[in-house]
Amino acid sequence: MGRRWLGPTGHLRSGPVLVYATEAPETVRAVQAQLGTERASELVEDALARITVGLVQRGVRRLIVAGGETSGAVVKALGVDGLRIGPEIDPGVPWTSSLDDTRPLALALKSGNFGAPDFFVRAWSCLR
Repeated sequence: MGRRWLGPTGHLRSGPVLVYATEAPETVRAVQAQLGTERASELVEDALARITVGLVQRGVRRLIVAGGETSGAVVKALGVDGLRIGPEIDPGVPWTSSLDDTRPLALALKSGNFGAPDFFVRAWSCLR
C-alpha cells in the first residue's frame, strides 16, 4: 500500500511527524570529503532548523530534537532565549518549556549520548 500525500497540515493533524536526516556511511564520507565535515554537518543542522521553524509556524508546539548541535541550531532558529526545566524523560534529558509565554513550546533536546532505545516513544508519552 502506497503512502498518500496529505500535505504538511494534514500530516500534522494526524499525529506525530518524524523528520530526520540519514544516508549510507559511504555517502556521508564522500560528502564530508567534498565539503568538509564541519560544513556538511552545518548544512544538515540548518536544514533541520529551518524545517522546525516551518513546523512551529504551522502550529506545532511540542518538539523532540536529537543531536546536540542540531538542538542548538533549532533553539537558535526558533529564537528561544530561555527554558524552564520540566519532567525527566531519561537521565539527563528533561522536557523543557520556552520562557516565551506568547508562543510557548515544549522541547526535548537530546544529545546523541543520552536516552534509552525507546526514548522517543517515552518522550512523547510523557506529555500526553
